[in-house]
Amino acid sequence: MTVSKDEQLKTRSDLAWAIAVGGIGVVLFSAALVFTWYFATTLLLIFAGMLLGVGLNALTNALGRRVHLPHAARLAIVCIVLAALFAGVAYLGGATIAEQASVLSNTIKSQISHVRSFLENHGIDTSVFDLGNATTAASSSSGDTAPAPASNQNSHGPLPNAGALASSGGAIVSQTFKLLFGAISAVGNIFIVLFLGLAFAAQPGVYHDGLLFLAPAKHRLRATLIIDRIGETLERWLIAQIIVMIAVGIVTWIGLALIGIPGSFILGIQAGLLAFIPTVGAIIAGVVVVLASLASGWVPALSALILFLGVHAMESYVLTPLLQRQALDIPPATLFAFQILLGVVFGIWGLALALPLVAIAKVMIDHFKTYEAPPLAEAA
Repeated sequence: MTVSKDEQLKTRSDLAWAIAVGGIGVVLFSAALVFTWYFATTLLLIFAGMLLGVGLNALTNALGRRVHLPHAARLAIVCIVLAALFAGVAYLGGATIAEQASVLSNTIKSQISHVRSFLENHGIDTSVFDLGNATTAASSSSGDTAPAPASNQNSHGPLPNAGALASSGGAIVSQTFKLLFGAISAVGNIFIVLFLGLAFAAQPGVYHDGLLFLAPAKHRLRATLIIDRIGETLERWLIAQIIVMIAVGIVTWIGLALIGIPGSFILGIQAGLLAFIPTVGAIIAGVVVVLASLASGWVPALSALILFLGVHAMESYVLTPLLQRQALDIPPATLFAFQILLGVVFGIWGLALALPLVAIAKVMIDHFKTYEAPPLAEAA
């Protein structure tokens, strides 16, 4: 069977076009991966703002089922109520939180020292924890060799020269600016998340339609289904997660107060906040609770451990299945693996936002698995 020259040219042209499109797709995909890698923190910060917007919008819609007001008025009411709650907690419990946080920090440091001493007495090497004390140890060992000349120099020796003063002043200024920029960065990130959350919640329809506009016209219906499904899933998950966090914080606080553990209020707050991070957050909260309880004796520490296990069982086997059975259905091993992966690659942001990211991926996979047959039929 012979093929005409025109058909050969058309086949070559189609092949060249397919290769060109595939190459462009590979380049664009690689560029997107590089961009995501280098700007992962910024992208996760924007995603956190979107999550806040989804949560505010969910609360606004929930209020709309009770009160028939415009969306902007309902959002303003939600923001005012939340701001009043945070301000009330800061006003009534601010001094208590600061005091208990200071006591808790000293207690945990002391208990870590006791744990290290216990491990060293049983022949376990703990030198890996001495990274921050290397300079102190070196200075103390050098000071033991010649204490008298150093004392005489401080008391009767000449004043430091200009170079030493400039070096000391430069170090102080450098540390000051480092702390200042760190504080500005943390506060700036908080304001970025708040601004993005308020902007998304104020006009959810604008951003919804904007995402749909980016999709090709023939796939716009599918994009609408995916976006709506993702929004509903995240809204249900966020509301359920807030309820779980409040319940874990209150139960931990009351339980530790009844046991007699100092700093029970701040421990309850940190347990509630860490409940936002599945599995890993509960482990961190449990370790902190047990370390803080060791200062009160073995019996309170054992009681605190039993309380932590009970709270974790309540969260894992009662609250989460009851509140999130219609929101998320992700196997624990899969979620934990993605948490470790995103935590190692992207740090604390990846660890904290692993669950909503996995939830979005699962919604998209489920959609394409469910609606795979109709597009194939249409194409045929």
